[in-house]
Amino acid sequence: MASSKHNNAATRTRPPLRLAIAGIGLVGQRHADAIAQVSDTTLCAVVDPSDAGKVAAERLGVPWFDDLNTMILAQAPDGIILSTPTKLHVDQGAACLDAGIPVLIEKPLADDLRAAKILVESAEQANVALLVGHHRRHNPLIRKAHEHIKRGTIGAVRAVQTTCWFYKPDTYFDVAPWRKQVGAGPISVNLVHDIDLLRHLCGEIVSVQAQAAPSDRGYENEDVAAALLRFANGAIGTITVSDSIVAPWSWEMTAHEYPIYPTTSQSAYQIGGSHGSLSVPDLTLWTHNERRDWWTPISATSVTRDTSDPLINQMAHFAAVIRGEEVPLVSGREGLRSLAVVDAIQKSAKTNTLIHLDEADGDDRLGKVMSQTTKTNETKAKIAN
Repeated sequence: MASSKHNNAATRTRPPLRLAIAGIGLVGQRHADAIAQVSDTTLCAVVDPSDAGKVAAERLGVPWFDDLNTMILAQAPDGIILSTPTKLHVDQGAACLDAGIPVLIEKPLADDLRAAKILVESAEQANVALLVGHHRRHNPLIRKAHEHIKRGTIGAVRAVQTTCWFYKPDTYFDVAPWRKQVGAGPISVNLVHDIDLLRHLCGEIVSVQAQAAPSDRGYENEDVAAALLRFANGAIGTITVSDSIVAPWSWEMTAHEYPIYPTTSQSAYQIGGSHGSLSVPDLTLWTHNERRDWWTPISATSVTRDTSDPLINQMAHFAAVIRGEEVPLVSGREGLRSLAVVDAIQKSAKTNTLIHLDEADGDDRLGKVMSQTTKTNETKAKIAN
């Protein structure tokens, strides 16, 4: 879809946008591939202090830099993609904004909610585009699911179940030791994608209660977690994540989005409504044939949709945003709201508390912590009186 959208005569007559990538690991390389597929973009530089980064730059035929600010001064790119470790996002994002350069920051936006809020506000005040790499929103199947839910095909959303289970090999952590550290567990690294889609499909999340278990491999972070979510529209959600469970129920194995992952015929999300239910990403719509009654037959319909690479779609969209042709689908503010939910899940898991999020804006979603013990004692006191 992205290539056809940008491969017309008008785009061929204008100079391509010069984009730079900071961090040329697994995700950075995918961004490089996406740039090559979008006609009005070209890769102009790679920033990565590692030897592998230098080799990648040589293979891609672009200048290599070991420092972001040096690259900005030397190349003055039209846009920058940050696919570096999460802890670097805020400082590097600020460097891009200070230079007035639109930036696409890989998810999660940051590893610190307050710092992320400052970064987003800086982008808004400077009027420089800040996008967050929740690329799944650019998948045609998500567009179709969003369309059906908003149209009311399944009625009012009442509940959603989300499963994010998979097994990362030891080598995944060994090649990048930061993945073993606090804040780099599956809650922040993986679950943030699913939280973003749940917000996109089902509405804002207003409270969470979660639990997590420490890594069975002895790392600093968790390797399994679960959360109960309440949405602003009254719906209830459950979500579980683990990078140490062998299972077929994850976006990666069910969306057929990235060939490196083996595919299954399963689904990762079940969204239940008052008139029907929808499973995602297989887009199976379940409705009763005659009337809403568990004694009447229920049938499944496969929802048709287009097929295209969401990362290419995202890159084409980034180019359109830089040119002023589109507004960000996943702005810094949107990324901040998803990060706030993930932050609340982490806090809830650590403190065993129910956390309420600010429904209005999400800009300072550190949440109001309500201790279950305190609530129970208050209830007992009222009863006693």
